Amino acid sequence: MRKAALLYNPDSGGRRRQAELESALSIFRGGGVEADLLPTNSPQHAEDEARRAIALGADTIFACGGDGTIHNIIQVLAGTQVALGVLPMGTANALAHDLGVPMRIPAAARSALKARSRRIPLGFITYLDLNGLESARYFIVAAGMGVDAHLFYKLHAGIKKRLGMSAYYAKAWQLWFSYPMTRFRVRYLDLSGVMNEANATELMAVRIRHFGGVIQELAPGASLDRDDLRLVLCRTASRIAYLAYVTRGFLRRRWRVPGIELAYSRHASCEYLDASEEQRKVYVEADGELVGTLPAKIKVVPDALTVLAPPDRATGN
Repeated sequence: MRKAALLYNPDSGGRRRQAELESALSIFRGGGVEADLLPTNSPQHAEDEARRAIALGADTIFACGGDGTIHNIIQVLAGTQVALGVLPMGTANALAHDLGVPMRIPAAARSALKARSRRIPLGFITYLDLNGLESARYFIVAAGMGVDAHLFYKLHAGIKKRLGMSAYYAKAWQLWFSYPMTRFRVRYLDLSGVMNEANATELMAVRIRHFGGVIQELAPGASLDRDDLRLVLCRTASRIAYLAYVTRGFLRRRWRVPGIELAYSRHASCEYLDASEEQRKVYVEADGELVGTLPAKIKVVPDALTVLAPPDRATGN
């Protein structure tokens, strides 16, 4: 790392966050890295600033925020040799937990000075955006259709900022009672070459092992270094089954939950069972960001992104 750009939202976190960023900047410069803080005011602005920093010679772009900030920046870094660094300042910080990045910003900055480059695949999802237009995004943590995406549809950004993870848990508990468990069709090719089909209420395509927080390991067997997706396929509409699956992650158990399956796949597709206009919408999220609705297709793009990881995590989980 020779030249780095630190992208952040100046309206988030107040004076304390600004002080942390200034501390990180001093640590980088003290370590011989040419570094600059770049404020951003929207996802599109963050992408534009990342492109501008790369054009000016930056070899590392730091996402100073959460998984949503990272999600925006990887749209620019995918397919390049420019590295992604993480200074965790978000709500969940799932990727930072999985990479083993320290949660305190000065420690994360010092760790980045010793970090090693790690080349990984990325997930890639196509879908209809909220205006009904075909669109596509890379994802690094997970993509989901059904129950979890409906959570992000219902969860307003303002609530997330004010209440943090407690907002997720409260809204998830509310949805456990109220979500209609709309079914949709899933098709996926497993690693043995067999095409599978199911009517599901939820599909998650997971790329990381450790989420941190309460859930910890949502999809055992998932890894950033694998060239496939760990699918969590919910065939059931049972609310008890969903609760049991979340509970097993909380308790770090691996008991089998009827109606919920795990599979490996390199690509999958999801579509409505009923194509009529009366069909209830099934939403799609990527890295915790609501992006659109079905139909959707997911695949893995090999050798897509360079990430900085602490030396003991530079070769996988």
